Amino acid sequence: MSLSKFKVILIFFFVIQGDVMAECVHKGQTVNQQYYIEIVTKLRERVRRKRQEIWRSAWILNQDKAKVHNALSIKQCLTNKNITVLGHPPYLPDLAPCKFYFFPRIKSVLKRTDFVSVENLKAKMTEILNSLTEYDPRNYFELWQHRMQLCVNSEGNYIEGDCS
Repeated sequence: MSLSKFKVILIFFFVIQGDVMAECVHKGQTVNQQYYIEIVTKLRERVRRKRQEIWRSAWILNQDKAKVHNALSIKQCLTNKNITVLGHPPYLPDLAPCKFYFFPRIKSVLKRTDFVSVENLKAKMTEILNSLTEYDPRNYFELWQHRMQLCVNSEGNYIEGDCS
């Protein structure tokens, strides 16, 4: 197995009904406050266009406690756009659905391939995203709820191993 020379940051938003938005961060781009506001603006528009059933109701954004997520400008942007954010403990990767379910799945496929270009890597990620079934997001949410309950039961302590 060889290591790819390319690193791509994938930003992925989904709802229980399926994906909403996937965005690859351009090489050299820092995910700072200004960039994240652009992402949130795109997300809001994508939800409006792609998931009208939740656009008309209250929807909640679950994001971790990354520094950029907690910036005052981001909090103001989310408030101004009427986006409610679910509270998240300071650092519990156990509760980030992409980190415990989606990203391990995508990485297991990607690490078997030696990519010759960033475009090839992005194309493969798109292929993986397009292969998700309608049940995958529902499974993410069910596992997330289960992990949240385990976290509550353990009083916020780290959850060992696979909690599925």
